[in-house]
Amino acid sequence: MVAFEHPHGMHPPQAQWELPFFDAHHRAMAPRLADWAALQHVNESDDRAACQDWVARLGEAGWLRYCVPAAHGGELPALDSRSLVILRETLAFHSPLADFAFAMQGLGSGVITLAGTPAQQAKYLSAVASGQKIAAFALSEPDAGSDVAAMATQAVQTTSGWTLNGTKTWISNGDLADFYVVFAKTDPQAGARGISAFIVDAAQPGLDSSEHIHVMAPHPLATLRFADCALGTDAMVGSLHGGFKLAMQTLDIFRASVAAAALGMARRAFAEAVAQAKHRKMFGQTLADFQLTQARLGEMSALIDAAALLTYRAAWQRDCSTTQGMGTPAYTTAAAAAKLTATENAQRVIDMALQMFGGRGVQVGQKVESLYRDIRSLRIYEGASEVQLLILGKAALRSS
Repeated sequence: MVAFEHPHGMHPPQAQWELPFFDAHHRAMAPRLADWAALQHVNESDDRAACQDWVARLGEAGWLRYCVPAAHGGELPALDSRSLVILRETLAFHSPLADFAFAMQGLGSGVITLAGTPAQQAKYLSAVASGQKIAAFALSEPDAGSDVAAMATQAVQTTSGWTLNGTKTWISNGDLADFYVVFAKTDPQAGARGISAFIVDAAQPGLDSSEHIHVMAPHPLATLRFADCALGTDAMVGSLHGGFKLAMQTLDIFRASVAAAALGMARRAFAEAVAQAKHRKMFGQTLADFQLTQARLGEMSALIDAAALLTYRAAWQRDCSTTQGMGTPAYTTAAAAAKLTATENAQRVIDMALQMFGGRGVQVGQKVESLYRDIRSLRIYEGASEVQLLILGKAALRSS
């Protein structure tokens, strides 16, 4: 992966924050964030070192405070989906790895925010907000991705607490995090109703996180193996067998922000394509002079706008909901539509942008080439596109 450096003369758009979905404090935050991101220069040739660098920078600048509530060192009284959307869209425009580092602080600590004891919240949340602790969310397993109820990791109660055995994989920040929120079966016969959540510190005996996973767009991923990992009674987060609901609540909060990350990448690819069209000479004119180029840019623009409106609507609906965590059924379907549309549209936009660059588009080191790799995983994680289609289809059947 190439080093991240701010593209001279290329800035993310700001006009979208004037839409009625956003409030005054959102509109004040967005340009400050864009100006801050423009000054950052992070060497991303080592994804793990880069993520640590990004977490430190985001923490020092105060941006990680949007990952936790004000009572625990956060910026706002409660998690605010529109702020998360602004942050992830802007960071992803500049660096998908910066977006990843930010998002995992929120996702990894979300369960503690929702259901942690005062002691758990005091121990972890302020450290997450300052960047002193790196968080991780350990849900997926080799045979349990979209089918969460099929997880095999078990936590067995002992006289002193719990003993954890099993395997988690595709864990973001694996072997980098300071702590993991781990989901395990506490009643193996109860399916989704038999899952509980636990906090496991990285140094806990019985946890092996050394098996790294290498993917097409380098990110810190690892497999976690638990072998008689002993946890105290204070390790459980929330109620016994309440883990599935907590996992879904956390994912629900952040689903619209995944759409925003895709949107940021699409906007960057579009900006790269416009710049290429204006400057690339062909047959005595610029690429932009050809009607086919203009039509392609028009299609890209429309795809981005469609994704943006769905994304902002979903975040606005969650913030306007009086229900904390799960949101309303209307929000759940809105978030599914946003996540599906933004990730799928971003894939198309980035592919079109790369095509405009011709052979240079597939050259390692080109921004459109790295975006082409970066976008692909967003159509899978935190609910694959097929899962979002099922959510929307079932909602349509219920309402008819």
